[in-house]
Amino acid sequence: MIRALIAGYLLGAVPFAVLFGLLRRKNLLSLGSGNPGALNAIRVLGPVPGLMVLFLDLAKGFLAVAFGEAYGGVPGALAAGAAAVWGHAYSPFLLFRGGKGIAPAVGAALAVDPRLVALAFGIFLIFWAATKRPYRSALLSAALFPLVAFGYAGRLDLALFALLAVVPIVHRHLKDWHR
Repeated sequence: MIRALIAGYLLGAVPFAVLFGLLRRKNLLSLGSGNPGALNAIRVLGPVPGLMVLFLDLAKGFLAVAFGEAYGGVPGALAAGAAAVWGHAYSPFLLFRGGKGIAPAVGAALAVDPRLVALAFGIFLIFWAATKRPYRSALLSAALFPLVAFGYAGRLDLALFALLAVVPIVHRHLKDWHR
């Protein structure tokens, strides 16, 4: 289980947005929003590199679940998936700065059960329609995700995975409540 956590965290910690920015001689930590995630990469680097970052950030979460399962079965898969979100949000390669964690969380949830992603996206759309604020909608849907995971599957391990995965997402989105 420890190996699954470490593998998931380190995989999630790879800052693809920053690496793509370096290839273009642009520092995403100081340009745009300053956030080393896919949305800022799209804004600063353009749609093609930005979407490549998004795909790689999604893949980090998905692959972390696969590696975790190899190291520790279902518990290892869930732990590694959540750890990838933490690695993305608090990357040791960026002095514990990082992205907001949505993409690796979605990738991990897709690997665990794609229906969870559909439910979370539906909740996001409801909040977005009600508030017209995407950051607030992301925060609220992330906060509800553990309850949705438990209510949908009735499995405590999925609810714990969801809770551990959303803590960094909620933390990173709180400063954007006004947006």
